[in-house]
Order: sequence, then C-alpha cells, then structure tokens
Amino acid sequence: MRCALLQINARVGDLTRNAELIAAGAGQAAAQGADLVLTPEMALTGYPPGDLLLYPHLAEEAEEAALALAGRLSAGPALVLGAIGRNPHRPGRPLFNQALLLAGGRVAAVHNKRRLSPVFDEARYFEPGKTPTLVWFQGRRLALTIGEDLWEDDDDLRSEVPDIIINISAAPFTDQGEAGRAALARRNRAHLLHVNLVGGNDEFIFDGRSLWVGPQGRIMARAFAEDLVLVDLDCPEPAPAPDDRPGPESEYWQALTLGLGDYCAKLGLNRVVLGLSGGLDSALVAAIAANALGPENVRGLIMPSPYSSGHSLTDALALADNLRIRTETLPIQALMEAYFSLLAAPFAGREADVTEENIQARIRGNLLMAYANKFGEMLLNTGNKSEIAVGYCTLYGDMCGGLAVIGDLYKTEVFRLCRWLNAEREIIPWNTLEKPPSAELRPNQTDEESLPPYEDLDQVLRGLLEERQGVKELIAAGLEADVVKRVAALVHAAEFKRRQAAPVLKLKAGSFGAGWRMPVAKGFAY
Repeated sequence: MRCALLQINARVGDLTRNAELIAAGAGQAAAQGADLVLTPEMALTGYPPGDLLLYPHLAEEAEEAALALAGRLSAGPALVLGAIGRNPHRPGRPLFNQALLLAGGRVAAVHNKRRLSPVFDEARYFEPGKTPTLVWFQGRRLALTIGEDLWEDDDDLRSEVPDIIINISAAPFTDQGEAGRAALARRNRAHLLHVNLVGGNDEFIFDGRSLWVGPQGRIMARAFAEDLVLVDLDCPEPAPAPDDRPGPESEYWQALTLGLGDYCAKLGLNRVVLGLSGGLDSALVAAIAANALGPENVRGLIMPSPYSSGHSLTDALALADNLRIRTETLPIQALMEAYFSLLAAPFAGREADVTEENIQARIRGNLLMAYANKFGEMLLNTGNKSEIAVGYCTLYGDMCGGLAVIGDLYKTEVFRLCRWLNAEREIIPWNTLEKPPSAELRPNQTDEESLPPYEDLDQVLRGLLEERQGVKELIAAGLEADVVKRVAALVHAAEFKRRQAAPVLKLKAGSFGAGWRMPVAKGFAY
C-alpha cells in the first residue's frame, strides 16, 4: 500500500486555489502509484480561518468544493481531505473540523476532530467529535485523527488496535522535536502518517515536516517548503531520524523568510520599506526581507539626526551594499527644529526628556509611512521582543509597520542570528555587531542606560513570557531581585503599547499576539 503525504501551502479562504493545489498534488501522487493521498488539516479552507467561520456561506461553499473534488478525483487514489462541515444538531457549535475520506467519487467516511486546539480558539467555532473514527481500506484498519487528537486519543486508539494512524495537522512552527509523534506510533504498534501544513498565514508559520514512522524506520518531508512524499508501507526506505534538526538560528531564518514572504504574497504585496538606523535589528530585518522578496523589492530609508553617530550612516550604507537593496537618505534635523520651535512656548520651563526623544521617532515613522503610502510599499517594523516586552519603543514612531518581522526574537537571539548569518561572509557589518546598542535619540545614548544588560533582561523575560514564572519564582531561582522586579514592572506597564503594535511573526509559545492575551487594566502583576 502506497500513501502520499501532500504537504501544501494553502491560502485562507481561497477554496478554488486550494482545491487546485490538492487536485494537482493528487495527480502527481497517482502518477507515482499512490493508493491513498493525505492533505493537511483544513487544507481546503486554509488554516486558521478565524471568524470567517462565522459566515455560514463559507461552510456551504466548502462542502460543495469537497464534493466537487471527490467527483474530480473519482478515478484516482483515495484522498483524506482536511475540510469543515456543518453540524446539524443543536445545541452545539455550528461546525465540525473534519477529515473526509474521499473514494470512488463520494465521501466514504467522516471524522470530526475531538480535541479542539486552544491556541487557535477552535471551541469558538467547532463542536468536538464524540468518538474515534476507524475505517477499513485495502484490508487495513485506518484511524483518522486531526491535530491534537493524536496526542489525546492514545488510550482510545490503543484499544481499537489500528494498523495505520492517520493524522492531518496544521501545527505551527515550534522548536520542539517530533519524538512524541514517533513514540505514539510505537506505543500503538502502528504506522503513523502525519501530514502537516506549510506556509505563513498572518502571524502563524507552519513548518511542514510531514512524517511517516513505522517498524522499519521513518521518513520526513522537507521543512518550510511544499513537498510530496510517497511511502510504501510494505517496503519503506528508512531515513535519518526526523528529530535531527538544524540549529535554532537556521530554523529561525527559514521560518521568518517564509513568514514574511507568504504574508506579502498572500496580501498581493510586492515591495517593502523599512528604516535603516545602522543598528542590528533593522539590519537583520533588511536581510530577511531581501532573502524573502528579493533585494530589488526592498527600500531602506536612512534618517540621521544630529545625535546619529558617523558610523550609523556608514554601517547602514555598508549593509545596503552587502544586500544590494536601495537606500535613500532623509536627514531629519530641520523637521526636529520645526517641532521644537513650535513647542517652545508651551514647553517653556520644562527640561527636555523622553518627549523630545519620541518626537524624533515619530518624525521617522511619518516619513516611513509617507513612502509606504506613496509607493505602495509595506512598512516593516524592526522591533525585537526584548524592546516590545518592556516598552522600549515609541507608539506611532518606531512601532509603525504592517508586520513585526523579528518581534518574537529576543535581543540576544538577534545577535546570535546575525553572527550565524555572517558565518561565511559579511552580510551584517561587523561594526554593527560590535558597537553598543543605542536608539541614538540623545547624545552618547546606549540601551543599557535605560535597561538591564540584554543577557540579564532576556533571562527574566524568558521566565515571565515563555515559562509563565512570576516574580517570586524567578527570584527564588537565583535571579537578581531588583532586576526581576524592574523588568516585571516594565512589562506590566507596556501592555497598552502592545495592543497597538504590528502583528508579530510567531516563533514561540509566548509570542505577543496569539500567544499573549493579557488585560491592559489589571491589578495583578505577575
């Protein structure tokens, strides 16, 4: 029995395009002798569709598209299709998240997902299924599962003793390995066929890595790319263990390139603009953008002020030369003087403070947005997670942008990723990597005047944001009490800023946006 894992990049809501991807992949699998083709979770609608599911006609059109696909592929191999279906029973949610077995031009079996994903708030839309679904196919007993069903239905599946566990999934990128899936298949003494979505949809990045695990070995699809993998269950060819993954820097680079590229492609955007300060964050975002979209589609604006150091301009130009991206230089001193002159009377008698610093950031934000509007380019936000977490950023200034590309990378990770990127040749200017980080909004400013050293800051932030440890736990673990309390207070106070921030490409469980649902007005501070 030959099974094909069809790892596709579906676009949310585009039923016609997704059906064509599936039909084309099924045709390729048929040419290679496949008996059964598997698609990812909700491959027909794309994932996650969110509140599009609240519009009844989406489900109606999706059901029609599934039936049309069954008829179109009636002469080919059977297909396990990730789809949605209406729930005829009340009370209950109006929809099911489904796996449809299409064979001989009809729907031969239906499985309703039992364990709904909390990450994507599936309980808002879907009624959970009640029982496992097992079907006979070519003399073998198949268990149909979707996503989290694989992890939660262990006892149920073991009692049913399937020959093959099929799991269609839309699992976003994570730094976790696949050992759990392999262990589950071994415990059930069954083949595991797991097909995962690939591609970027809004802030979510799906990494693919569809997987077969069986008695003779394991085979894995490519990461961060579409793929078609054929597995012969009677004589499979073992491959290297699927948990032999590259280092985190390589994975982050691939994930962010895919996430940005798909965000632009699926919105019909061709070009981007960003501010180039000569600093590390904007340098990394520019490198990712050039890799994802092509250097000819990236514009960098260099906007020096009287406080900008000479090397900021030369470092920005050196980066642009290394990446072969376009740049334009717009000095902002005259605009600063106009603002300060206008505000001189109302601000009389008051010392200069963060107000004047923020005006500079907002001048730059206005210029960047003007270019984005005039030339039809999307503005990329260049803030890292450490800055966003503690509010070391300016609303309507450096927080402007349509997408926060590195908003889920801590500053220490930005340093490591840039050094990794420079392993073979200089891409990020070495001076950018070696100089002290600075916003350059006042003379001789450095980040550590306002923040703890980034190594200390990021250690506290990981505990607060990823591990959900409170102040008392972090201090008990040996972290310096004053630093922990200070950082926690900054995170608490910056919540209102994050509510107005650009969407963040998600890399971690505690990403701002989908992974962080914190009230702004709250009396409990971690």
